[in-house]
Amino acid sequence: MPELPEVETIKESMRKALDGAVIESAKVYNRSLRCPIPDVFENAVVGAKIIKFYRIAKYAVMELDNGYSVIWHFGMSGKIKINNERNPILEKHDHVVMNTTKGSLIYNDPRRFGVVTICQTENIFTNPLLCHLGLDPFDENLNVNYLKGKLREKKISIKQALLDQAIISGIGNIYASEALYLARISPLRESLTITQKELKDLIEAIREVLNKAIKAGGSTLHDYRKPDGDIGYFQLQHAVYGKEGQKCPNCLFPDKPCKGIQKLVQSGRSTYYCPHLQK
Repeated sequence: MPELPEVETIKESMRKALDGAVIESAKVYNRSLRCPIPDVFENAVVGAKIIKFYRIAKYAVMELDNGYSVIWHFGMSGKIKINNERNPILEKHDHVVMNTTKGSLIYNDPRRFGVVTICQTENIFTNPLLCHLGLDPFDENLNVNYLKGKLREKKISIKQALLDQAIISGIGNIYASEALYLARISPLRESLTITQKELKDLIEAIREVLNKAIKAGGSTLHDYRKPDGDIGYFQLQHAVYGKEGQKCPNCLFPDKPCKGIQKLVQSGRSTYYCPHLQK
């Protein structure tokens, strides 16, 4: 599932290619996604000018000049394709096509776990998909006091807390593991035991990992592709994720033996960490 860096990459690709374009036509070929695409979708977007692209957590948003916004969530296999030609030849699993004055925008989703919907822009933050979300990792209000308050009563692991979108929005399994490793915090620690110093280190680690991942175009492990069809490259920089049994890149002292990166399952999700380094 695309996480924050992947969605940020997709959003930026759409912005660079289609910002300011006018939607000339739209066609929904399959409305049966995780949430059915509204019947009014085509009429709501045709003739409108695209005035802004932005990201909310793991959602990409396209704001139009007619008071509506299109919202995407990419589920397990959803992707955006941008074609310089109008009326391109469609491929299997192309569910939504919008032809614009700058080319076409296509939503493709083999597993159909994604979301494509529309809402009035003024109501976007009260939309059921978005109203429950916590702070973005880059929000200046995400600080030690905020995080301490959210975790004070949480008798769950810090890894589980980072995946709770009502606390911090946009972080998924990959970047939670990578940030905890960088901050040297065990994913098994109960949230309420994390000290103020550790919370400060963790916030800095989250932002550092996410920034590096954005610069690398995200992580391609399975289905994720950028709108130009290229893959992301941050998986080449993973310190722990997917590295079970491999040497920890920061355990360098022979007198302190390390058994390498280990894998465990927390609430059905795989976690990768170094038990020697992360306490």
